[in-house]
Amino acid sequence: MHLTTNTLNGVPVYHVVGRGKTTGFASIFFKVDDTYESYFDIDHGKPYKFIRKIDEGGYTKDIEIDFDYKEDKAVLKDNKNGTKMNIPIHDQIQDLISASYFLRSNYNLEEFEVGDAINLDMLFDDDGVFKFQLKYLGKEILRTKFGKVECLKFRPLVQSGRVFKEKESLTLWVSNDWNKIPIRIKADLAVGSLKADLDGYNGLKNQFKIIMK
Repeated sequence: MHLTTNTLNGVPVYHVVGRGKTTGFASIFFKVDDTYESYFDIDHGKPYKFIRKIDEGGYTKDIEIDFDYKEDKAVLKDNKNGTKMNIPIHDQIQDLISASYFLRSNYNLEEFEVGDAINLDMLFDDDGVFKFQLKYLGKEILRTKFGKVECLKFRPLVQSGRVFKEKESLTLWVSNDWNKIPIRIKADLAVGSLKADLDGYNGLKNQFKIIMK
């Protein structure tokens, strides 16, 4: 994953690019090569654009979603099939990546207890808006390329099926500081596993809290 500051239609945004793929022995049986991008508001975590390009065992998608809050709709463009569709949305909608930044702006995570859950409305596919739950698992210190980072650990509840093993097979770690940036995402797949770590950042509003090298 890589985080930078940018502008989109004249609005200052964070731009996060996340890439994940299966490697080694697992890739022989089930190839996963996914890219996710999100452009979202620096202060409030509101998504403005989401891009999803995936290849999961031969199942492919290439979609772009533009969020139009004035019209209360999202315009989803399916580049694979050459189609467009409008999806009704509201101000609190999130995509897969912007959700962690939305938490930073709207919840006091220091008051969370293990097992507490957050409910969000999520849009990242042509299936429309669905209810998404994020369960808090506690704090954990991760070793990263930047040093040791104290993180808040969450488990998004995802639908099992083609790729994921079970409903709770995805885990998310975000930095336990004012930035709340995603440090690691790990998923247990139907065959093998996938892990994506933060590999670069710039333009953070607050100092990135690193315990030690």
